Amino acid sequence: MSRVKETVWLNKTALVTGASSGIGAATARTFAGHGLNVILVARRQARLEQLATQIRSYGGSVAVIPADLSVVDERQRVFSQVEVQYGQVDVLVNNAGLGWYGYGADMPWEIASEILQVNVAAAVHFSLLWLNKMRSVGSGHIINVGSISGSIPSQGIALYGATKSFLDNFTTALYRELAGTSLHVSVVRAGPVFTEFSETAASLDGGFHLPTERIGVTAETIASRIWGLLEHPRRVIYVPSWLAVTPYVENAFGWLIDRLGPLLLRRHTSHR
Repeated sequence: MSRVKETVWLNKTALVTGASSGIGAATARTFAGHGLNVILVARRQARLEQLATQIRSYGGSVAVIPADLSVVDERQRVFSQVEVQYGQVDVLVNNAGLGWYGYGADMPWEIASEILQVNVAAAVHFSLLWLNKMRSVGSGHIINVGSISGSIPSQGIALYGATKSFLDNFTTALYRELAGTSLHVSVVRAGPVFTEFSETAASLDGGFHLPTERIGVTAETIASRIWGLLEHPRRVIYVPSWLAVTPYVENAFGWLIDRLGPLLLRRHTSHR
């Protein structure tokens, strides 16, 4: 990573959740490289400290707050700590997320509940907490990391896709509420990404590897596009861009997915 670049975002503060690996870590490195002070939030403290050391090695400014975002009190603790120690957050990236691949009926409730807490409740909780702060100072940008699965209900990821659909709806509604203000809300609808996501999903009780784990773009590609949202704010971006066709796929080819989707799930889960 090159030294810090001076931009209009120099010395602004960004909080990135799920920052211990994948998209979160890549986004934190990208932001720090453009002069933002970055606050890293995730469960794995050792991973966060490693990333922080890397960022500091090229002059970046970084802070680490380990937290389990599935717990309400932990989320409130993060907010309070940031407010006391670092003051204003100019950019919030709700990236933390969990997935699970398999038959929905086989998903243990404990895992389903955790996915809902991390993917939905944490994003909403942080958005509402910091949106009020941003509104009081008249500026800020919230970026929710979503997925194209939110537009195409797909076998094997019923709950994960539903949480991303929620993020789409939530982001769009906030975007429209904030029209005409200096506050921005965006959602990133990403396709498959090369990260540890599939491995983590398979490690959960009853879960399997995602069939898309060997295809996709890099986390760095997503991070670059997220940075682009700060330079040119808009409601939604697709990564890669051609995935903008996905909202029309369900309407046009839903009948085909109904037939082929179950076959793919059956085939994939039988080869664990």
